[in-house]
Amino acid sequence: MIWSGVMPAMTTPFDNNLAVDHPFLAQHAAWLLGNGCTGLVMLGSLGEGATLENSEKVDILKTAVRVAAGNAPVVAAISSLSTANAVRLAKEAERAGCQALMVLPPYVYTSDWREMKNHVGTIIAATGLSCMLYNNPVAYKTDFLPTEIAELAAEYANLQAVKESSADVRRVSAIREVLGDRLAIFVGVDDVLVEGVNAGAKGWIAGLVNAYPAESVELFKLAQAGKREEVFDLYRWFLPLLRMDTVPKFVQLIKWVQEQAGVGSARVRAPRMEIVGKELEIAKAAFRTALSNRPKTTEKPFSSFKGA
Repeated sequence: MIWSGVMPAMTTPFDNNLAVDHPFLAQHAAWLLGNGCTGLVMLGSLGEGATLENSEKVDILKTAVRVAAGNAPVVAAISSLSTANAVRLAKEAERAGCQALMVLPPYVYTSDWREMKNHVGTIIAATGLSCMLYNNPVAYKTDFLPTEIAELAAEYANLQAVKESSADVRRVSAIREVLGDRLAIFVGVDDVLVEGVNAGAKGWIAGLVNAYPAESVELFKLAQAGKREEVFDLYRWFLPLLRMDTVPKFVQLIKWVQEQAGVGSARVRAPRMEIVGKELEIAKAAFRTALSNRPKTTEKPFSSFKGA
């Protein structure tokens, strides 16, 4: 497992009956990989994992694995209300052919380090797959501190990466301070990508990449290369859209952008509902501006991919 580059936190497409749309999922995954993404992260927050049944999750993983065909890793986000169910899903992901897991704290329940360490450690130990720890204290109210991450890294050799979504870019340096290069650090919040790479992040679990893979990959490469003027020109164009990844309705907004860009549908499962009113007007204004100033790219068209 090579933890690097731009890996989409893929959205989950639904048909008119809100069932998972596997043909579209396959085409979308193929398009993202064809435009330079280095892997696929399935079932995460952006993938509406909390609204999916376990059987749906396994089927989604199988579709992604089939499309990737061994040419790129498929990473399964593992999250559940219970540790036991999370372990079951981790093992199912391994059987489905996933190359890695992204391990989340439990839904709803937050507690002290003793309990959270036991939860994520049990999942990490459940398979031989490479694992990424997902730290998102804003959404999950559990904050894995750098010293705690170091404890996990010392005990579990297959913990090899961390998705840092605290939105505090200083955390990248703090993790490197105690762990050096032991773990690959990924930026998990779209609008701190450039700052995170400058601090030493090796990858990006990205959101708006679902609609704009060519721009996302180019932004990451420019940041890695330290091309300050070029990267800021692209960043300045992209930021109004990237900020949609940082608000409570980020799922609705990103899927709406996909729909406007012609590469998806705005459909979401309840309790989420599609954006309306003032929120929609603000999103429309941001999208219109982005569309009018979109930089030229070598993006391969969505229609040229048929999935698998």
